[in-house]
Amino acid sequence: MRLSRPAFWARRNLPARLLWPLSRVFSHLAERRRRAYRGGALPVERLPVPVIVVGNISVGGSGKTPIVAWLAEQLRRAGQRPAILSRGFGGSVSAAGGCALVTEQDDPARVGDEPVLLRALCGCPVAVGAQRAQAGRALLAAHPECTVLLTDDGLQHYALARTLEVCVVDASGLGNGWQLPAGPLREPLSRLEEVDVVLAHGGWPDAWPAPQRAPVFAFHLRGETLHRLQDGQTRPLADFAGQRVHAVAGIGQPERFFASLRAAGLLVEPHPFPDHYVFRPEDLRFAPDAPIVMTAKDAVKCAAFAPAHCWVLPVEAVLEEAAAHLILEKLAYGSPSDGNSGVPAVQGAAAQTQ
Repeated sequence: MRLSRPAFWARRNLPARLLWPLSRVFSHLAERRRRAYRGGALPVERLPVPVIVVGNISVGGSGKTPIVAWLAEQLRRAGQRPAILSRGFGGSVSAAGGCALVTEQDDPARVGDEPVLLRALCGCPVAVGAQRAQAGRALLAAHPECTVLLTDDGLQHYALARTLEVCVVDASGLGNGWQLPAGPLREPLSRLEEVDVVLAHGGWPDAWPAPQRAPVFAFHLRGETLHRLQDGQTRPLADFAGQRVHAVAGIGQPERFFASLRAAGLLVEPHPFPDHYVFRPEDLRFAPDAPIVMTAKDAVKCAAFAPAHCWVLPVEAVLEEAAAHLILEKLAYGSPSDGNSGVPAVQGAAAQTQ
């Protein structure tokens, strides 16, 4: 279970400044590790199909999972057969150092909540494993028809060679702009200059200079229809305007979910939980009695015991078409991420961008 983000990560205040020397040590060690992979001192495995990494440079949620689902659909429309790799955080398979293919009825406790959600959203093969290359080999052995692999997270998993790097950024996720433990960043902001595409949740934040080398595209998450968890009945979110609801979110940034419900006119009683929280029946017993609205990621863990008045708000990423065109073009002709710029990486994608 991931803990909540410390409040001091948002500012360069005294607690953050006291930890800043440790951040310099962390930054130095992280850079040495990265150079070791890039220089060949540590082994890097290249799978037989292109790999698109969808990750971020900060701790916590940034909208990666909806972006992976969006990108899988764009690839499918371009004639590709995508599959997804995930660490499977919170699942027993990854914790034991193994790998597994995710089935339609899989248990989030075994493979993690996000892989179960992606399997349902995308309908394409999904594999989990702490070692992404191992999971990728297992997936391709079972599904040799797959032509491209997407990794949900893994920007810092340099043991797996990548064809493209897509970095998802959330303005609040950048915090004070410092690296761990003084701030929320896994890698410095300068790392964004080296990725292929930056996708900014809600647009690029004014507080920080935008990357000069990597193109930046804004996106937002759209959710307009509620699904009752017990039987799948649907109702427009707008039907709940003016009604008090218990909002449940065990995600990286629960306040963003609560804000989206308030923006739709709901009277929100917020119930934040840590990211990847393992829910129990008693966690959903609230007073006074009112409808419960939760995220899709949380719903996959609560389906077996959720009360009848529990509703789910699925969301989808909305981007301009130019973002998909650019990614498909880079996939077709290579990118600086893998050192093969100008060399076709996969057949068929180029024609879809014309």
